[in-house]
Amino acid sequence: MDVNHRVAEVTRRIAERSQVTRSRYLQAVAASSRTTPRRQALGCANQAHGFAACGSHDKAALRQGDEGNIAIITAYNDMLSAHQPYERFPELIRAAAREAGGVAQVAGGVPAMCDGITQGETGMELSLFSRDVIALSAAVALSHQTFDAAVFLGICDKIVPGLVIGALSFGHLPAVFLPSGPMPSGFSNDERKILRQRYAEGKVSRAELLEAEAESYHSPGTCTFYGTANTNQMMMEIMGLHLPGSSFVNANTPLRDALTRAAVHRTLALTALSPEYTPIGAMLDERVFVNGLVGLLATGGSTNHTMHMIAMAAAAGIKLEWSDFAALAEVTPLLVRVYPNGKADVNHFHAAGGMGFLIRELLGAGLLHRDVKTIMGTGLDRYTQEPFLNAEGELTWREGVDVSGEAKILRPIADPFEPHGGLGVLQGNLGKAIVKTSAVADDRHVIEGVIRTFHSQEEMQGAFLAGELHRDLIVVVRFQGPRANGMPELHKLLPPLQAVQSHGFKVALVTDGRLSGASGDVLSAIHLTPEAADGGPIAKLRDGDRLRIDARTNELTALVDPAEWEARVPVHEDLSESQFGVGRELFSMFRNTVGTPDQGASIFSGRS
Repeated sequence: MDVNHRVAEVTRRIAERSQVTRSRYLQAVAASSRTTPRRQALGCANQAHGFAACGSHDKAALRQGDEGNIAIITAYNDMLSAHQPYERFPELIRAAAREAGGVAQVAGGVPAMCDGITQGETGMELSLFSRDVIALSAAVALSHQTFDAAVFLGICDKIVPGLVIGALSFGHLPAVFLPSGPMPSGFSNDERKILRQRYAEGKVSRAELLEAEAESYHSPGTCTFYGTANTNQMMMEIMGLHLPGSSFVNANTPLRDALTRAAVHRTLALTALSPEYTPIGAMLDERVFVNGLVGLLATGGSTNHTMHMIAMAAAAGIKLEWSDFAALAEVTPLLVRVYPNGKADVNHFHAAGGMGFLIRELLGAGLLHRDVKTIMGTGLDRYTQEPFLNAEGELTWREGVDVSGEAKILRPIADPFEPHGGLGVLQGNLGKAIVKTSAVADDRHVIEGVIRTFHSQEEMQGAFLAGELHRDLIVVVRFQGPRANGMPELHKLLPPLQAVQSHGFKVALVTDGRLSGASGDVLSAIHLTPEAADGGPIAKLRDGDRLRIDARTNELTALVDPAEWEARVPVHEDLSESQFGVGRELFSMFRNTVGTPDQGASIFSGRS
């Protein structure tokens, strides 16, 4: 089927606005490519340093042969359940590389912080900036220039986008991403949400809440709700950087290990030493990024990617805009409901048909570019298949299901949950903001009301506990953008607002901070730009003002007399407490130079 007209038009616009930067980038990729092992261009002392610690077999291969050498870039640590399985991946990868006639070396590690651990704490103010640190770290790891390809071990929030940016800085190298897989299903995400609301209201004890949380996050593997981590996995697969069907195979299983070995074999087949040379910089073109955006919208994925995708694309010389998200959302139906957009988790999604079914449906409707490059070759057709182990324990693929196993979780194009992608761009006299409606009830898509302003999560929580928020209200939390304090995710805002909403009140949120995949069922205008710390209009708001959020017409407007609004002076906030302690003093350069959220909130894009 031909590509949908809107998808084709958005792709064309992206290519046109990116023509100069993309061409310059591809020229750099071509100039860095070579058809002999990269280590052979190094001096003898350089080479000797590079293989000094290897075993005899690998040392001989690196010293004398033409075998490919794979860089392993790992985000392993055992603080993150999703990354703990990576502890044993390097040996799996090295063994698989030898089987395929190559060598693999751990080239370097990148930091991997867990937003689940830092949420509501000071450390969260480093979270967004960690993405760019990860990109820098990956580039340092690859800077030895002794590698012919790279595999990337990363799962969670800022880690995969940072690794993609780092990989694209070495765009002449093939790159394959290796997921670790989700943990098995535990305590229901939906029931846990209710317990969090009851805890916020003082109706359950801390011990009861901790027990529920421990039953939810209970083993190695990715957390099972559909937040940024699992959105990353969906996106890496639909963009062709994973093996087909590999994103949501459980951690530490025979099938997961077989997929890891197969991915290493595939990596060596993609180097410039082989006829299938596929550098990541050429592979990730405008069409691939559009496919990623369609996947994000069709699954109700994390709003963090309204920033991450822009930053990732920029690393390949491609200019994405929020308008691209909005335009594609109008033609991309919502086909998936996984918590927080439903009650199921990613294991249920995978069992219902998962990525194979999703990609088949989107291809059939012309919503994906079929003829893109992937690590499997040309075309997305392989990605409608699912992996399994045959009777001999060998990895193979079969065609995935063509009927969803559970219509409450995964639906066909002909019967979507919603006809649109559940994500929009709001605009008005407050600036631009992202709204995610995939989990918001239809009767709450438009809210107009009186506002109450806060300058921190804690200030808002105090007002909630004092009973001051139990009414129809729009809560405004400002001075939470990247320049102010690194743009932390504001997880502490949701349980109180959900509790107020559960009592029948109409509530909404406006913030220049982040909520990511957890934005849930409260109407929220997030990532507002310009931010308050930049003197954005949000800093003009006063308690008692009326404000309108309309997710149907994409309006975000302060209903203040225009003359009065024009005359108002933005308020200022003392942000010194966010500049020191817990490492924050090391990131002053980041806060001073970071770009705006609609430009990717990146230090690499800078400020215009």
